[in-house]
Amino acid sequence: MLPPVVDVAWWRDHRGGVRLADVRWYLDGRSGRAAYEAGHLPGAVFVDLDRWLAAPGSPAEGRHPLPDPEVFAAGLAALGIGDDDTVVAYDDAGGVIAARLVWLLRVTGHEAALLDGGLAAWDGPLEQAEPAVRPAAFTARPWPAERLAGIEDAVDPANLVVDAREPARFRGEHEPVDPRAGHVPGAVNVPCRANLDGDGRFLPAAALRERFAAAGVTGADPVVVYCGSGVTACHDLLAMERAGLPAGRLYPGSWSQYSGDPDRPVATGG
Repeated sequence: MLPPVVDVAWWRDHRGGVRLADVRWYLDGRSGRAAYEAGHLPGAVFVDLDRWLAAPGSPAEGRHPLPDPEVFAAGLAALGIGDDDTVVAYDDAGGVIAARLVWLLRVTGHEAALLDGGLAAWDGPLEQAEPAVRPAAFTARPWPAERLAGIEDAVDPANLVVDAREPARFRGEHEPVDPRAGHVPGAVNVPCRANLDGDGRFLPAAALRERFAAAGVTGADPVVVYCGSGVTACHDLLAMERAGLPAGRLYPGSWSQYSGDPDRPVATGG
């Protein structure tokens, strides 16, 4: 199977057989679509996170619940992505948003990878026009239950729970969007953006293993990963795969769901 991360050189070599997906989205409300229209990698289609990669948010389910498999399939088919296509996805944030598409594709048996370095890694001209696409056949597949977790798993002491958010949000010092600040008691913090080096590219596998091992993620215990709304947690899950660690489970509701109930305990600090 394709590794979870490929570089621009790999994309250039395989460009004729790859579907390129731009998955830009911004927590501060900026338009990913507008960013795409201002300039995107040659041949890339825009994949709308809110429309195709998430169901409508709610306090009960969180801000970005998993989409219905039929909605996901319809969205990709409309963009010309078919069952047998290889997808390389990127954003302008080190892959922390595009990881959601890549993870959803990989856990349902499709060939998909992040473009290492994203938009900034490309040294050629950008395009503004959308490519012409023909609708494809993309079969809806159920999300594999063994790769998902719920609130009960996030509070189960048998699991090692990983919070992929930035340290200030984990510690409860800053919370821009969710009901309460802090983290799930017992969780460890492995910030997804620290999977990258100073140039925005993924750390080597050995360095990623060291990062996760420092937080207690060694493969000895089952791992549940969450973030704010189940999007950037996918970056940690792909980083774990790159590091050669056993597959973790995604908690899609994440902090946006967990923190919505005032009766659930919350931890703060390191």
